[in-house]
Amino acid sequence: MKPRPPAAALLALLVTAAACSRTAPPAAGERNAWTIPGVVRLGEDEEPDGLNLMYAHTAASDAISGLLYSFILRYDAEGDYVPDLASRVPTLLNGDISRDGKQIVVHLRKGVVWADGAPLTAADWLYTYRLVRDPQTAVKSTYGWDEIASASAPDPYTLVLRLKRPSVRVLGILAMGGAGYPPLPVHLLGKVADLRQSSYNEHPLSSGPYVLQAWNHGSSLTFVPNARYFRGAPRLKEVIWKVIPDVNTLLNELATHDIDVYPSVNANNVARLSSIPGITVTHRLSANWRHLGINLSRPELSDTRVRQAIAEAVDWARIEHDVFHDLDRLAISDVFPQSWAAPALPAYRYNLRDAKRLLAEAGWKPGSDGILVKGPLAMRLTIYATTGHQENTESQVLIQSMLRKAGIDVEVRNYPGSFLFAQNGPLYTGRYDLEWSIETNGPDPDNSGSWAGAFIPPHGANTSWLNDPVVNATSLAAASTFDQGTRKALYQREEERIRFLVPAVFFSWQTDYTAMNTDVKNYVPAAFIGDTWNAWQWKI
Repeated sequence: MKPRPPAAALLALLVTAAACSRTAPPAAGERNAWTIPGVVRLGEDEEPDGLNLMYAHTAASDAISGLLYSFILRYDAEGDYVPDLASRVPTLLNGDISRDGKQIVVHLRKGVVWADGAPLTAADWLYTYRLVRDPQTAVKSTYGWDEIASASAPDPYTLVLRLKRPSVRVLGILAMGGAGYPPLPVHLLGKVADLRQSSYNEHPLSSGPYVLQAWNHGSSLTFVPNARYFRGAPRLKEVIWKVIPDVNTLLNELATHDIDVYPSVNANNVARLSSIPGITVTHRLSANWRHLGINLSRPELSDTRVRQAIAEAVDWARIEHDVFHDLDRLAISDVFPQSWAAPALPAYRYNLRDAKRLLAEAGWKPGSDGILVKGPLAMRLTIYATTGHQENTESQVLIQSMLRKAGIDVEVRNYPGSFLFAQNGPLYTGRYDLEWSIETNGPDPDNSGSWAGAFIPPHGANTSWLNDPVVNATSLAAASTFDQGTRKALYQREEERIRFLVPAVFFSWQTDYTAMNTDVKNYVPAAFIGDTWNAWQWKI
């Protein structure tokens, strides 16, 4: 473990001092002195880049969507589908998915209304469907929506989706996360000429448990109960999303009890939680996978051997130990290790000698300064990550030093997540070489949106620019059947191919530590998408 820098040491003293200044935890049945009854303050390291999921890319936007919107389906804490606007989950068993897999019927709840009192019906979902399919709307992804041949509503509370082929993706778009968009209000937006320019994207009409009361950009978002929510108004008075990009400040705010929940505690801060009174700490393996993304469209990185060399030149186990304190699980693929579809693959090996051999075979030779060159090209790369995360910078510096031994020069450059993951940011425009970030999976192992050529931006989130016929074919085939055994075999083949091509190095699955005020009740961290899956049940 690296020596603690002076700033971190000072923070530790502040945390200890804060802990010592607090009174003992309250007696049974009493609340903490710092608790504000009915108000939950979330300490979050990211601000959403928008509140219309058709254009928003950040994990913050996904999580906040659980506060603001009702979807056709939701995921519970374990990643299983549960009904939301639908009265039941469509399955083969209940007949809502046809035996040939080409039709899905959705039965909607009756009596659901928007926060302004207007009825929420099948017409709203059909309007949303037309927007997604209209190229002029320019949504971030049509992944899954393109599988629908036609959609109709025989009555206000029934949707009939006819598919081009059997597709598990369609169930995914009915839920939250990825290209899962909630119904939009046709009565409010039906005459809007250009949704991209609409104020709705920052001030949406709620169909979920909470209503946005205020958004102080760069500081906080405040949500209050939706009195017309179909499950009944939540018991909280307010949910405050406090934007605190610096993880050390987050820990200090937890120690001074200025926040009630600190989700996804930074690895450097986990050991310090025991000194803070009045909190409880939970942890679980989450479907967040950290990786080194590689842009295949860059000429320096277009050769598979170069990418394989990068994978071998870095001691990933050392980074996990030195930076993440062995809290996370090293990854072998982007399929959740607890999934039925998890592939059997060997761990990455650290072999600097073989990395140099691969680079030489690819035609790269040391220049006068030791940096590899090939014709007019020099192996000088940039690695991007999000700001405010000490573990990002520490990881990048280690990657930088290790790749330098292989003759690869790496510059570290970081940006706020709202820019890095924006549609016009470096990743989605291909203006990057390497990127160090976390992806969040949905419960279904379908990953074609990340790797299939059809989803290269602007058509999706394949920001590695991978376009391989084997990956394209296997990912499509795996998403076109509901047979689990067939899908598992296809994902094994797909992941073997992805591992060979190295559009990314899969580093780790995050063990998610959540620290919260002991007075917070019913806040249950989820393995997938976000912790707002049951936000209407939260209490304090």
